[in-house]
Amino acid sequence: MVVLILAGAGLGTQVLADTTAVSNRLNDRISPARIAVMELDDALGDQASGLRAFVLSGRAELLEPYRSGIAAEQASTTRLRELLAGETALLAELDELNGSAAQWRRDTAEPLVDGRQPLGTAALREDTFAAVQARLSAFDTALLDERTRGREALNDSRETRNAVFLGLAVLLLAAVAAIAVVLRLVVLRPLARLGAAVRIVAAGDFDHHLSPHGPADIAALGHDVEAMRGRLVQALVAAGETRDALARSNADLEQFAYVASHDLQEPLRKVASFCQMLQRRYADSLDDRAQQYIGFAVDGATRMQRLINDLLTFSRIGRVYDGNRPVDLNAVLDQVEQTLGTTIEETGARIDRPRLPTVQGDLTLLVMLWQNLIGNALKFRHPDRPPQVTISAASAEGAWSFTVADNGIGIDPEFTDKIFVIFQRLHPREKYSGTGIGLAICKRVVEHHGGNIRVDTDRAHGTAFVFTLAGDTVRPDGGTPAVSDRSPVPAAAPPS
Repeated sequence: MVVLILAGAGLGTQVLADTTAVSNRLNDRISPARIAVMELDDALGDQASGLRAFVLSGRAELLEPYRSGIAAEQASTTRLRELLAGETALLAELDELNGSAAQWRRDTAEPLVDGRQPLGTAALREDTFAAVQARLSAFDTALLDERTRGREALNDSRETRNAVFLGLAVLLLAAVAAIAVVLRLVVLRPLARLGAAVRIVAAGDFDHHLSPHGPADIAALGHDVEAMRGRLVQALVAAGETRDALARSNADLEQFAYVASHDLQEPLRKVASFCQMLQRRYADSLDDRAQQYIGFAVDGATRMQRLINDLLTFSRIGRVYDGNRPVDLNAVLDQVEQTLGTTIEETGARIDRPRLPTVQGDLTLLVMLWQNLIGNALKFRHPDRPPQVTISAASAEGAWSFTVADNGIGIDPEFTDKIFVIFQRLHPREKYSGTGIGLAICKRVVEHHGGNIRVDTDRAHGTAFVFTLAGDTVRPDGGTPAVSDRSPVPAAAPPS
């Protein structure tokens, strides 16, 4: 097949070259030669008319056409010899024409011009110039015949070219059809079988083995896909084992949550209650140290209960609290300010808040988030000035960015990551109460909503928490229905 195509291409090239050569000879040589013959005819005519005018009048200035005609004849002859180089028969005709014209000038024209022969109409000898005209006519006829033969050769060459190109087109179509059949049998059919097997695996039948056939490349691709299927099966088995382990872990966590909320807290309540009962009943019999010990026991039991409650809250994020509906953050802030109203009034705090947007999320978790952040701002206030909390919001790339800034004691930049770790505290419990889990809850709530939270370390005074809430959002003046009910919400973890 390749040999036939190459042979056809060579034949087509040769035929095209022949056609081009015939066309070039006709257009670049024969046709311009006819124009040069016309110019030669004009030059000879000028010579004859100039000589006749001189003979009839005897005025030498009338010989100018004769002399310019000789120069034009020489130029036309030179042009014809260039155009007809290699055309032996036509050059022979041109030589005879030049000889006839030279003889006419030598025998008739020059004697009259030089005065060697008396002037008069009889001296013109029209018969001698008629021989020149006859030779010119014969030369022109030869050129016309050559042009006719050239046109016939060009037509024949074009017909041959068209026939060859038609044959090449048929050959090309046959080659394409043959290649298509070969591709279908050798390449496409094995690919189709491989694709069908891959679709079976993709549909969920991961135990379906692939048996690749066909060319080496397709077979290699099939083996690679089979190897990938094997690795996928192994990964699915491992994922199943991990899922089972996670299910067991979640079951254990559920059991722990139940135990923590019932079985663990009940003994703590009893310890605290009996210690307080002892303190009240035997207050007169106990010395100061005994009173202190009982106070330690009650405080430890109370802190343990608070710690267990905070752990339960932390574990329920994304598991128990997992709503996803429009939540009006203005209603959330109203609820938080109402909850923290006593602290706000006692500290003389001021909260500056703009009109906030509506976001998609869980109402309970968002209340926990804002209550922890604002509660921290109130708790870690500067002793020399009343707390001021500034809230801002900005839309950015399909999400909302919020900033909660205060004028409190601030956070050392080296601890900005540590504060989001559970049970991490930067201050002693005696100075600032809390379990150290509040900001860990904030981080988990924000990440559950597809965002992130960080501390703005560029502030010179106070603390600023910057966090984003991703997902479908509505601008503050949007029309999406908002969750603004004041249904009871579990208490957020105390500020850490």
